[in-house]
Amino acid sequence: MRSVRRFAALLSAVTAIATAAQARAADFTTFTQGQVTVIQRLVEPKALDFDVVVPASLPDVWTAFTTPEGMATWLAPSAKVDLRKGGDWLALFKGVKPGGGSVIDFQPNVYLSISAMAPERFPNVRHDRTTAVFEFSSVDDTHTRVHLTQTGWKTGKEWDDAFDYLAKGNAQLLNALYQRFATGPVDWSKVGPR
Repeated sequence: MRSVRRFAALLSAVTAIATAAQARAADFTTFTQGQVTVIQRLVEPKALDFDVVVPASLPDVWTAFTTPEGMATWLAPSAKVDLRKGGDWLALFKGVKPGGGSVIDFQPNVYLSISAMAPERFPNVRHDRTTAVFEFSSVDDTHTRVHLTQTGWKTGKEWDDAFDYLAKGNAQLLNALYQRFATGPVDWSKVGPR
């Protein structure tokens, strides 16, 4: 009888551990889009994490990311960057409102934190904003890791829809950065309207 109770206790413990592991696995979704790995944290506090290794030096990636001239080589035909707290970090396209946000903080060649605007289709999220922290680290002389963490998600359908949309949209953004160095700058005269 004693061995039956021990077995039952052991079985109960194993079941509890397996259930907890399944619950933790359900808290996250991971996928790869192009060169970018995306992790969606699905429980509060929700977050999006993105990781890409760009084939360029850290100073070159930082310049491409934090200057109007650099951003115009991969993100948008025109950009506005005022790299100071409260300054603009904006991608500009004709006929639509800018994308990007305002600078919260930065440390050259280390990180850029912005109060990020969602696309126009998510007006409440665009107004309230999320926080996007881009971290830059040298892998070697010719490769740079860029890690983006996006937090500040609220609850509700529009917020959930924006979360899902930006999981793919920000992966696309970081793939564009990767491609800028893998294949060269974008020739905007050959790109159709967005």
